[in-house]
Amino acid sequence: MNIKILTPEYVVFEGEVDSVLLPGKNGEFHLMKNHAGIVSSLSGGKVKLFTKYVDEAYAKNFTKENENQNEVFTYPIKSGVVEFNHDKGIILCE
Repeated sequence: MNIKILTPEYVVFEGEVDSVLLPGKNGEFHLMKNHAGIVSSLSGGKVKLFTKYVDEAYAKNFTKENENQNEVFTYPIKSGVVEFNHDKGIILCE
C-alpha cells in the first residue's frame, strides 16, 4: 500500500509500506492492505511505518526500531488527519 506523509513545510515520506500504526483521538489504530476507506483525525504521538525499506531521502525524518523482526520507522506528530482509500493513504500532520 502507498502512504504519503506531509507537513506544511515538506514531504516526510512517500512510498510503499506493509502497514501503518496511527495515534487516533480515541487510541491507536492500524491500517493494513485492503483496509476499508477511512478519514480520521490524529492526536499527538508517533506514526509507525512497518516496511522493509525507507528511501534515503526520507530516512533522516525517522527513528528506526526493531519490532518482532520487522522494520519499524517512527515519526512524531503533534496532530493531523489521515485519509485512506483503495490502498492509498495521505497523512497531513504537524
